[in-house]
Amino acid sequence: MSQRDRLLAIAVAVMWGANFLAVHATIQHFPPLFAAALRFAVLAVPTMLFVPWPGVKLRWLIGFGLGFGTGHFALLFVAMHIGMPTGLASLVLQSSAPFTVLLGAVLLRERITPIAASGIGLAVLGMSIIGWQRAEHAALLPMILTVLAALSWAGGNLCNRKGFAEPTRGPVNPLHFTLWMSVVPPVPMYALSLTFEGPSAGWQALAGLGSPVGLIGLGGLVYIVLIGTIAGSGLWSTLMSRNPAGVVAPFSLLVPIVGMTLAFLVLGERPTAIEVAAAGIVIIGVLLGSMSWTRQVRPPATPSEAEYTPVAR
Repeated sequence: MSQRDRLLAIAVAVMWGANFLAVHATIQHFPPLFAAALRFAVLAVPTMLFVPWPGVKLRWLIGFGLGFGTGHFALLFVAMHIGMPTGLASLVLQSSAPFTVLLGAVLLRERITPIAASGIGLAVLGMSIIGWQRAEHAALLPMILTVLAALSWAGGNLCNRKGFAEPTRGPVNPLHFTLWMSVVPPVPMYALSLTFEGPSAGWQALAGLGSPVGLIGLGGLVYIVLIGTIAGSGLWSTLMSRNPAGVVAPFSLLVPIVGMTLAFLVLGERPTAIEVAAAGIVIIGVLLGSMSWTRQVRPPATPSEAEYTPVAR
């Protein structure tokens, strides 16, 4: 891996770590489910107009969109809205990697190596400790919702991988696949918003965009779409296309470090010493599970490698 690519990988981790601050800013003004629907809607329209079809079977695109797009972001936005600390959210979502390994073993009959099993065990231990701390000092529900968001992401990863394994024509373009995934969530996400937030909540938020809080929320939404999704995913796809997946993937573990650091500096979030220690356990567990997984499934280097390894966005 060249020095330039290392710097780009670090830059992507910073983009994605800061993305959690952008989510925090967005849901301070917009209702969380409406914000998630809006986030994908502004991507879906230009994608349908200008981005070529990625060459995947429709069922895998829908599964990817429902798992990674709808379930993952709906649960995450609601969890952060009702009290999940921004920094811890960036950490707990990393559990999508060992969850994917586990679901792959159960649903796709992939073999779990001893290294992967130990990584899953460590990640679960670390999250259990954090959950215990949350139960002691704050509401446990936001933590549970964030874990479920990671599990939904893992389910989307399986559909993602099946999409690459069963292309309809030629190699799948990973960035096109990611962008077309954004076409799936807006309708179910808006339906959830109508059901749980009411028909007027989101539109009232749009009407109040001129306020200081509204402008900050709009800035957060713009960051999520342009920097967190398009720039971050585009650079990550490029890095994966010209480097082994196992070399690039560990850089995603910088995301919770950046997220927790920025949450401390900007939002004043101060995790307990036990939570910091548990965070280290989770990161080690995710690293072990992810490294084992990338070795298992890595084919010869092609652009489609970009979506084999789950990363926090």
